[in-house]
Amino acid sequence: MTTDEQAEAAAALERGRWLFAQECRFRLGAHNLSQMPDDTLPEIAFAGRSNVGKSSLVNALTGRNTLAKVSNTPGRTRELNFFVLAERLSFVDLPGYGHAEVSKKQVAGWTQTIYAYLKGRVPLRRAFLLIDSRHGLKTTDEPAMKLMDDSAVVYQVVLTKADKIKPAELAETKAKVELALSRRVAAHPVVLATSSETGLGIPELRAEIAGLLNF
Repeated sequence: MTTDEQAEAAAALERGRWLFAQECRFRLGAHNLSQMPDDTLPEIAFAGRSNVGKSSLVNALTGRNTLAKVSNTPGRTRELNFFVLAERLSFVDLPGYGHAEVSKKQVAGWTQTIYAYLKGRVPLRRAFLLIDSRHGLKTTDEPAMKLMDDSAVVYQVVLTKADKIKPAELAETKAKVELALSRRVAAHPVVLATSSETGLGIPELRAEIAGLLNF
């Protein structure tokens, strides 16, 4: 990496640090599309299977342990939770798709709402698809990726719980995910590995998000 590239990377990290050090507030929880806010702010969303660590990642990014509710019970997040950061960015913690400790009818309802959001949300700049590092991509991730490919919604994979596996296993999982994404039209090529427990990859993810705002 050249000196200029190092300086640019350091500046990106600082912009990310600054952004997520600002005030972050919960805006509302939406159970369906009609309850979602009409928002002119640029927006990002965190999607993934149930219990993949979305709420923990939101808390780690913002440095606020109780901003998003965390539970070991799959399916605890049961609505689309909207937050506003620095009055510059709206972000959404989506309910998990796939397995959850609720009825199949409820899961189907959430999944339909998630897909409708991803397909039709105009302010959405990027969806961050969270994947458990220990398991990699699963068949339950396929419908979400296909929907975003078909809808031209740019999405980026974020590996979670990277502290739970050995570095060699993490590198192997990351390589497999990158290969799978290379065949998908709307996937961002950079895969980030993170840990909400240790802070691994959190500054880099903050920088990635701040870069979407062009400030």
